[in-house]
Amino acid sequence: MVHHRVRRFNTAESYPEQNLANDLAQAVVAEGTVYLRGQIGQDLDTRENVGVGDVETQAEKAMANIALLLEESGSALDEIVKITVYLTDIRFREPVYRVMGRWLKGVHYVSTGLVVSALARPEWLVEIDATAVIPSSRRAEAASIRYAKAAERGELL
Repeated sequence: MVHHRVRRFNTAESYPEQNLANDLAQAVVAEGTVYLRGQIGQDLDTRENVGVGDVETQAEKAMANIALLLEESGSALDEIVKITVYLTDIRFREPVYRVMGRWLKGVHYVSTGLVVSALARPEWLVEIDATAVIPSSRRAEAASIRYAKAAERGELL
């Protein structure tokens, strides 16, 4: 079984203020299943926070990140099967789910929503994690896309 790890990084880069050094990836593709790391209002390339204090803007960025990571994994939004949403305040549910509804119209995924006391950084108000399944008929094509996208970023899978 081959696992492709997309956008590898070390937490020392993401959380320089913390004494952490864990090797992670933004996505892992295994046997046609795409597992995404929870996405927040942060630019994947610059690590800059987006929409501080604005849950709707953070949700938009999280969904844009999900779309980008799925594309880089050879998948797409319509192949999402499961989403978990973490909110730091129950009042954020409607604006976040409206954003998700625009991005995922017609997908019919399963979802779990949780209200948590905090996320990894206090400025993050929402985190969305997703799992997608690439149909077996497209897995070879998807692998080619992964290699090409990784090469564009100067990465190896």
